[in-house]
Amino acid sequence: MKIGFNMLLWTTKVGEQHRAILEDLRTTGYDGVEVPVLDGKPHYYDALGRVLMGEGLEATAITIIPSLDLNPIGDDPEQRTRALDYMKWAIDCTAAMGSRVLCGPLHSTLGHFSGFAPNAAERARAIEFHHLVGDHAKAAGVVLAVEAINRFECYFLNTMDDLSAYLDEVAHPAISGMYDSFHANIEEKDPVSAIGRNIRHIAHVHISENDRGTPGSGHVDLAGTFKALKSGGYDGWLTIEAFGRTLPELAAATRVWRDLAPSSADIYRKGYRAVSDGWAQA
Repeated sequence: MKIGFNMLLWTTKVGEQHRAILEDLRTTGYDGVEVPVLDGKPHYYDALGRVLMGEGLEATAITIIPSLDLNPIGDDPEQRTRALDYMKWAIDCTAAMGSRVLCGPLHSTLGHFSGFAPNAAERARAIEFHHLVGDHAKAAGVVLAVEAINRFECYFLNTMDDLSAYLDEVAHPAISGMYDSFHANIEEKDPVSAIGRNIRHIAHVHISENDRGTPGSGHVDLAGTFKALKSGGYDGWLTIEAFGRTLPELAAATRVWRDLAPSSADIYRKGYRAVSDGWAQA
């Protein structure tokens, strides 16, 4: 098991200016960081990967489908073509950085709603999309960890059962799933039991408190989460995803209207202890 921290607490584009944060994350004990892949070219991420390596940190990557013109389940074939190009670009950036995991809600445009439940045509388009990007990811040595997120952010895949049934249909070796404790806290009847039922499709994990602040400070059942993951044989990343108000546009996007912790250092230091100790005790 490895412990990571998502850099979206500070930025949408990690760079040299974040070296002090990277150094302190490593000093705290983190094995790696999760890097947003939202713009830039592969050579930028290649250079960033070397910076991270120099700091003794590994990397995972995260992206979203940011706009409707890139919607992989949209009616318009041009939307789907652009979505495919976008995801191939994100995979190439991920591989250039030396990361082997690209995670996120990689199935539909974040924040877009049709006004209806997902339909069979949208599901078929998504499966075709994931077969195509899966082939590209496999060739690049990257696994896509597709995330089920809550109903207030998407309508296509909301629960772990939804996600696993979908991934059973996709059946591609480079397309897997992830578990996020924040989204599960909203959507699952029993967030912990959802892990055991769907462990076959959990290739990545986000540890996120119910308010997206410091893990261990809220009511997410971390002890049960770690026990279920360990019992299921999970041995991948436990990456803390927390948000703050450092960047106004990111705070608005994540609906953070108040300070969730005294400082970012409080989140990653106490969070590391909660995850490290919790896993050891599970």
